[in-house]
Amino acid sequence: MPGRGKGIAGSRTGGAKCHRKIIRDNIQGITNPAIRRLARRAGVVRISGLVYYETRAVLRVFLSTLIRDAILYAEHGSRKTVKGIDVIYALKRQGHTLYGSTD
Repeated sequence: MPGRGKGIAGSRTGGAKCHRKIIRDNIQGITNPAIRRLARRAGVVRISGLVYYETRAVLRVFLSTLIRDAILYAEHGSRKTVKGIDVIYALKRQGHTLYGSTD
């Protein structure tokens, strides 16, 4: 059968197994230089080494609550797609009103 990946002919174990997504902690994608750039924008001159770990922990909590609220707004609108306005309302619910975005 074409399109089933690399399986042994005649066996029922077809399916693509070459490129599997490696599950890892995606918060590590927020690199140290990215955190340093954010701190520079805020006016910080020197950064301790422990700041990176704490920043990732705070960012994880903030984003998880934001995404949870945005998903609730999308589900209330009986949609499966989270729109930008859902994120804006979720931010407003947390007390971080975002101005100037038009949908």
